[in-house]
Amino acid sequence: MDSPTQSQSSSSGPPSPTDTYTPATEASILLDDNLRTLLENVPAHDRYILITGGLGFIGSHTTLELLKAGYNVIVIDNMTNSYQEVFKRIQMLAMKHHDGNGTQMPSIELHEHDYRDTTQLRALLRRYENRSRLGSPQSKIKGVIHFAAHKSVEESIKDPLKYYANNVSGLVEFVDILGVFGIKTFIFSSSATVYGTLANSGVPLEEGLCIHSQDSETDTQPGCVGITNPYGRTKWMCEAILADVAASDPTWTVVALRYFNPIGCDPSGLLGEDPRGVPTNLLPVVIKVLTGELQELKIFGSDWDTPDGTAVRDFIHVTDLARGHIAALSTAIEGSLQSNFRTFNLGTGHGHTVMEVVSAMESASSRKIAKKAVGRRAGDVGTCVAAAGRSAKELNWKTERSLADACADAWNFLKTRGTLV
Repeated sequence: MDSPTQSQSSSSGPPSPTDTYTPATEASILLDDNLRTLLENVPAHDRYILITGGLGFIGSHTTLELLKAGYNVIVIDNMTNSYQEVFKRIQMLAMKHHDGNGTQMPSIELHEHDYRDTTQLRALLRRYENRSRLGSPQSKIKGVIHFAAHKSVEESIKDPLKYYANNVSGLVEFVDILGVFGIKTFIFSSSATVYGTLANSGVPLEEGLCIHSQDSETDTQPGCVGITNPYGRTKWMCEAILADVAASDPTWTVVALRYFNPIGCDPSGLLGEDPRGVPTNLLPVVIKVLTGELQELKIFGSDWDTPDGTAVRDFIHVTDLARGHIAALSTAIEGSLQSNFRTFNLGTGHGHTVMEVVSAMESASSRKIAKKAVGRRAGDVGTCVAAAGRSAKELNWKTERSLADACADAWNFLKTRGTLV
């Protein structure tokens, strides 16, 4: 299928209406009956979701799932760690989905600027203002999913101020501006790093282990201890700030999604994890070895208290993770959260060692992966696995794809790119 020929990006200010791709305005097939019921009375042309960092690894997959679910999507991305081609591929995949289902394609537009550029942000948000006789600000943007953040544990230790400036200070100003425009449904990209060294307990991590207020009688104390790196602290700080915002103003609805370890790619092979810089996550490094860009995989620590000595993580397929955002968004919009600030783990509830992931990738590719055990990396923990019960119960969400699926999809992405050696 040919991708749309219209330009849908903006790098020097708000686009005109012709810069956005809007093939139709009818409601389309959604992910489930609950979401369909929620949205069928809302005209599609008035149902927009703003997504920052929407062309990154998790952001691009979530943008695609939003389009499949019938949402119009506004993407802000400064392109420092993403590519214009990703935007075109998202369009193509979404159009293929809707063509196959006989449904109408929602609109999507791209604004190429930093989410901290307040001048461009305000200009963009003004385009979606709704006039209200009640006097309070209203917007056609029904929710925000915020991905735009620096995310390397190792880099955060070397350059903490960069992380506090972008991840924390940027969020404060961003949320303040959203509130001015009456946009108060906010999905925050958090991380399992907020659990700190509690992860080393060896048991699945429940949300109540790291809280920002007394949520229930079973929560013993607010806060979390033993966060091992500045990146994790920025995520904890942002959660705390958002919890305070929600506590001060009941018209806000905030969800903090604590990711475990996303891997894999869209099954099409057209979207995947392809960072511009040097990767630090496990699977992108494995991919660099398979493509010949790196000679070997460095395994940080072979003396952890785990079955094979390598670190244990809860690896979740990125498509499952993306759909977790749709579940959180729909639950927030329909007002079904237990409180107007709520945290959820997004993980499988099962751990795999680094060596198990390497073995699964070798099976998927039918290739051996050169590897070398080295010392532990600063800021790492030995084990980190989710307790996934809250998200299953309250968001009606669970993972569907296995580690083998994730590795097979990653291998398909490599073959599709044609970068194998």
